This record gives sequence, C-alpha cells and structure tokens, in this order.
Amino acid sequence: MAQSGNPDTAKTPHTKDVPVLPIWSLVVPGAGLLAIALHAAYLGLFGVIVAAIIMMGCVLAAVHHAEVVAHKVGEPFGTLVLAIAVTIIEVALIVSLMMSDPGEKATLARDTVFAAVMIIMNGIVGLCLLVGGARHHEQKFVLRGVSSAFCVLAAMASLSLILPNFTSSAPGSFYSPPQLIFVAVVSLILYGTFVLVQTVRHRDYFLPAGDGDLPQDVHAEPPTHMQTWIAVGALIVALVGVVLLAKSLSPHIEAAVGAAGLPLAFVGVLIAGLVLAPESLAAVKAARRNRIQTSLNLALGSALATIGLTIPTVAVLSVVMNWPLALGLDPKSMILLLLSFVVSIFSLGTGRTTILQGVTHLVIFATYLFVTIVP
Repeated sequence: MAQSGNPDTAKTPHTKDVPVLPIWSLVVPGAGLLAIALHAAYLGLFGVIVAAIIMMGCVLAAVHHAEVVAHKVGEPFGTLVLAIAVTIIEVALIVSLMMSDPGEKATLARDTVFAAVMIIMNGIVGLCLLVGGARHHEQKFVLRGVSSAFCVLAAMASLSLILPNFTSSAPGSFYSPPQLIFVAVVSLILYGTFVLVQTVRHRDYFLPAGDGDLPQDVHAEPPTHMQTWIAVGALIVALVGVVLLAKSLSPHIEAAVGAAGLPLAFVGVLIAGLVLAPESLAAVKAARRNRIQTSLNLALGSALATIGLTIPTVAVLSVVMNWPLALGLDPKSMILLLLSFVVSIFSLGTGRTTILQGVTHLVIFATYLFVTIVP
C-alpha cells in the first residue's frame, strides 16, 4: 500500500479528481427521509414518480457509500457490507408485505428468494461476465473461492426451495413448524461457516487472482476514519430510505402488476430486482474495472446471504406469528434452478471467463423472466 506522502498516489484519479463523499451522495439519502416524512408516494401520480426517482437515487447512494466502506476495510470483508445490508432490506420488505395479508402472501418469501437467486446467478453474473469479457476478453478468478460458495449455495437452495415438495409432515410445498426451525438453523450454520471461511480461515480464496485482476486505483488512498463513519451512516440512511419508500410504493407496484395481467409471482421479481440493484451496479462496475473476483464475491455472497439470512428470519416469524409459508418451488422453477447450477458448474469451473459464459447465463435469466410473465 502506497504511503500518503507518495506524490504519485496523491495524483491518482481516486484521490484527486473524484471526492470520496460527493455532495449528491449525502443529499439524496436525506431527500429519501423527507419523501417518507411527507408521504410522497400517496400524493397522486406525481408523488409516486418523485418517490420512485428518489428511491433510485438512494440505491445509487448506497452503492457509492458501500464502495467507500469496502475500500477502507479491504477484500473480502468489503463485499460482505452490501450483501448483508441488502439482505436486511429484503427481509424488512417481505415481512412488511406479509403483515398486510399473510394468507394471500404465503408464497411471497419463496418467490422473492427464488427471484433473487435467479437474478444473481444468471442476471448479475451473466452481465458481469459479458461486460468484463467484452472489455478485457478473458478474466481470471480464484476457483477455490467460487467453488466453495456454490457448494454452500446448492445445499441451502435445495433444502429451502426443493425439499419442501417431498416431505410428508405438511401438505403441498409447506414445511411443518419443526422442519422450518431445523432448516432455519441449518441455513444459519452454513452461512456462518461460509463467512468464517471467507473472512478468516481461507481469506485468500476470495482475493483477486493476480495483478491482471487489479484496477488502476487499487493503491489509492483509503478514506479516513471520519469519512468511513460518515459513509456508514449515509449507507444506513440510504438503505432505510429504499426500504420505506419501497414499502410505500409496493401497493402501486401490486396494482400495476395486476392491471397488466401479470401473475403475483412477478411482484417477487420486482422486489428482488429492487433490493439487488445496489449490488448489481457495484458488481458490474467491478467487472468493467477487470475485478471479476470482486464481482463474483458480491454476487455469490449476496445469494448466500439471501437464503442464509432471509429464509431463517421469515421462517421464525412464520412459526411465531402462525403465518403460512410456502417454500417449495413448482416443477418449472425447480428445473430452472437446477439448470442454473449445472451451467454455473461448467461456466465457472475453469477459473477463467469470456463473453460466451455471460451470454449463456443471460439467456437462462431471460427464459426465467419470460416463463414467469407467460407461465
């Protein structure tokens, strides 16, 4: 790491041309809180449009502040910051929507988690591989880290989204309360073990594969302690703004989905797409900078956090509040999930990627969206 007195370091674009905390990234989260206080989403069509624009601004602000924090703490700890924060958003949004009508929203958690997994494994990963491959031809990553993540992800997805269809204690795609608690505990154990491996015992598995994977600003001065704490605070405010604005906009989203004749499962796609927007932007940005390892850390880490944290939280609330919770996927969705894992094994099984793998993942993602809209 270059010292602060190094003139070359002082002249890097990161430290000279681009402020660490630009004004817009601090103003927009505050605007989000103001929009929430004024109930902008309930002030007619104009209010809905304003609330939606401010919400997307909060998403962009969250991306920026998460990158500031990540640059301070370093890899792979930095990629955990946004993954966990976004999972908190997802849990809060699912729970708030389920509270309005638990019976009708019994499949909301399943649809949202499945949508998040498909968006991450095929949409985000595919876009990162395509963007990175188009710009850098071939990109390298540490295979051991990606394999470890897929090992845990396959186990958690199968236990949470496939196994409920084949148990007999509860009818249909439901787990019985003891089974829900067991799956919640197992998911937490798997996710906790993965985090331990990623951050402590085998941290090198998740670091860039070589010099070619490092951006030009990798030696840029990290933010100061004060800047980091301001970024943490602004990140929290931005995420809160996204959650509450999304909650206030959710009735309009559901109404629009119903008016368009789309199935209820598409609401889960919209929720997942919304909460994953910060990570999607950060992952694609990293791929463009030839940091495919960071992109995959973000994508797979968020997929693991989605199941490892969201499912246990919703499962416990379901048992405590006596809410119905359907987790088992239908046959069509199970085929798409298994196809995603099989393709990922081959496309990410060599430690090198090109645009071919990216296009393949994006085609699977497009198929998922199409059969969701036209079941």
